[in-house]
Amino acid sequence: MSSITKQVIQLSAEVPSELGGQRLDQVAAQLFSEHSRSRLAGWIKDGLLTVDGSVLRPRDIVHGGALLELNAEQESQGEWVAQDIELDIVYEDEHLLVLDKPAGLVVHPAAGHADGTLLNALLHHVPGLENVPRAGIVHRLDKDTTGLMVVAKTLEAHTSLVAQLQARSVSRVYEAVVVGVITSGGKVDAPIGRHGQQRQRMAVVAGGKPAVSHYRVLERFRSHTHTRVKLETGRTHQIRVHMAYVNFPLVGDPVYGGRFRIPPAASPTLIQTLKEFPRQALHARFLELDHPVSGERMKWESPLPDDFVWLLSLLRQDRESFEQ
Repeated sequence: MSSITKQVIQLSAEVPSELGGQRLDQVAAQLFSEHSRSRLAGWIKDGLLTVDGSVLRPRDIVHGGALLELNAEQESQGEWVAQDIELDIVYEDEHLLVLDKPAGLVVHPAAGHADGTLLNALLHHVPGLENVPRAGIVHRLDKDTTGLMVVAKTLEAHTSLVAQLQARSVSRVYEAVVVGVITSGGKVDAPIGRHGQQRQRMAVVAGGKPAVSHYRVLERFRSHTHTRVKLETGRTHQIRVHMAYVNFPLVGDPVYGGRFRIPPAASPTLIQTLKEFPRQALHARFLELDHPVSGERMKWESPLPDDFVWLLSLLRQDRESFEQ
């Protein structure tokens, strides 16, 4: 196991006159913006963020000219093993990295997956990530979903990326092959929560968290559609749940796939591929966000993986053979 290490954080700032008269937690959030409000409030309550050497409460008023001093330690976020697992890194600088996740890689350790995860690989690639919440992972992809993910390498980047995700300013666009022929694009605005009986599943439920997906048609086949889905929110299994909810479940989805469908008189190769497709046909194709430090708008694209390309080529052949 990796030993727990601590990152010493020492910061000081004088309260400018224009911030005088505000609550301590509000002033601290503006002067030390690389840290989240909740983290700063915790440090204030623990007496680690002082005003002119005195311990105050988060709601206490501070005046212009006061000196804020922060002396804190950020403990590593867990006793996780760093493992040398190959990563397909698309972009990296000192603040963040963007990677292309393969199918079969679990993102975060959990019951049944104590190691061998993306998090373990990240700790080996960037050891300092043990001092960042969840080792810098700010959003997830399901084990068998492929494509682009962004990881924060510093606390400052983590705070910025979480805020962008909450503000819905991160653009995440996926491609999927679904069962059924979609006539036109649409929007699914349906709340998602835990399934009432099967706790491992998510479902559209009345008391769930707001969830919005936009889908459009890229290519139609005889019994399937290649679609592009843009997320407004990022709920667990969102695209899989939403597309099944509108009766266009993903090919190969073992949980939400529903009734198996084969085009009439399809070739044996296509039938076998559809029956044995080893995962949900879902790929995180495009990612766009503001750089957490420079503010520059950045975008990345990931090519479709081989199994996805093969499936599309067979569906295309099937359609063309019946058009002649």
